[in-house]
Amino acid sequence: MAISKILHMKDTGSSFHGKHLKASIEYVMNGEKTQGGRLVGTINCRAGSAYEEMKATKEKFGKTDKRQGYHLILSFKEDEVDPDTAFEVTRHFVEEYLGKEYEAVYVVHDNTEHVHSHIIFNSVSFVTGRKYRYEKGDWAREIQPLTNRLCAQYGLSILNVEEGSKKKEDRMERHERYREWNEYRDGAFVWSDMIRRDVDACIIQAYDYDMFLQMLQEKGYEVKQNKYLAVKPKGMKRFRRLKTLGGDYTDERIAERIEESGIEEVLKTQPDIKPKIMRFYVKRYRRAKLSGLQKRYFAKLYRTGQLRKRPYSQAWRYRDDIRRMQSLQNEYLFLAGHDIKTAEELTASLSSLTDKKKEASAEKSRVFRERSKFKELFKLLERVNNLYDYESAFNQGDDYFTKEHELYAETVGEISAQGYTVEEVKKLREYYKEKISDAKEKEMAVLKELRLAEKIMSDISAAEEEITFDVPALTGEKEETIQENKKMTTQPKKRM
Repeated sequence: MAISKILHMKDTGSSFHGKHLKASIEYVMNGEKTQGGRLVGTINCRAGSAYEEMKATKEKFGKTDKRQGYHLILSFKEDEVDPDTAFEVTRHFVEEYLGKEYEAVYVVHDNTEHVHSHIIFNSVSFVTGRKYRYEKGDWAREIQPLTNRLCAQYGLSILNVEEGSKKKEDRMERHERYREWNEYRDGAFVWSDMIRRDVDACIIQAYDYDMFLQMLQEKGYEVKQNKYLAVKPKGMKRFRRLKTLGGDYTDERIAERIEESGIEEVLKTQPDIKPKIMRFYVKRYRRAKLSGLQKRYFAKLYRTGQLRKRPYSQAWRYRDDIRRMQSLQNEYLFLAGHDIKTAEELTASLSSLTDKKKEASAEKSRVFRERSKFKELFKLLERVNNLYDYESAFNQGDDYFTKEHELYAETVGEISAQGYTVEEVKKLREYYKEKISDAKEKEMAVLKELRLAEKIMSDISAAEEEITFDVPALTGEKEETIQENKKMTTQPKKRM
């Protein structure tokens, strides 16, 4: 049995459009994986110049950009086929599927437990100049059926195309799990933990399956019963199949757990632990006092309710509050880290950070100016790197790359004329790469703190506009005048 899949190689830019195509051809033709090149074949091109011929075809039809080529992989069942048979199956596949229009390199790798073959072919037809276009459904209509037919001719098992298509559902589920993990990595809320806890709680309390579903709905879940039981809590965009949570959450297993479990059974399984009085001696430290600004931010946390414990299953409701809390926490840590206790100290810190930002930007500009002095050298190094593979082939006796060898030697000579070797230029480029990275990192760190300070200053200014000051007790006309002024400023204006 052989399972096929197809990939494409992208354009890497105007300096070297076919970099990925060239690298893929070199990778698949590795002698250590192909019995020293014995398991390498080509069609409509030669093995030693396959990339150059594909490139010439693109230039002939003016299609050197965008997708550069395609990569087909045929994976054979373990211990079912020997490398020579796999090579024959691959050769027939290439001749029938690509032989009339495309240049292709095909190889068999036998260095792993599963023998498999690689097919690299040009994206542009050398006959018509049209680009190969993979349409949705081509795998099920053409590629895998052709693979199955050739496998059958050689007495190998085949893959049911419909069965292969069903794997799409599994891939979608894996994608959903990856998406959720990705959200968890970024600090967002993870749904599966909450769903798992709620389902476990409902299983323990429910007398039967119907009651279990009803309890899930009472918790705010939407329930969908098709082939698989799926649920969607409020705030989640898609339904989640419970079977993706693990073996204990399939429909059959949930029904079994409802029969087996109950609050009494759960309590019975708890270990019988006798309570003990534990004594600990803790050294107590005096708590640091908060400044006025720091107290203000803790008050904000309390007013927004972030200091109160939230029920886990309702966390989706508090996402915006959590974000606000994180923002307030960053501002508080800034104040505490810089020991800022008054508005005057904040102003001084803001001025200092502004100066540091200018210094960091000036330092970054200075490094860029220094590097620009070696701009021509770095261009020559880039040319040497692009010609390195051709130079290696020439040194191995391939005279086809004589022109590239001459250009390589000329470029190395230009570098030497400026008093450097190729290795010294490489080290020089790495040196400036690290210096620029450090300068950018320092600038971003200062900029982050500067923005925090500006945000806090803006909040303080807005808060001061709302503060009403207590007026000392006065007598006579002055007291009446001030009270009247306070009424005028506090009462809302009437609409005309």
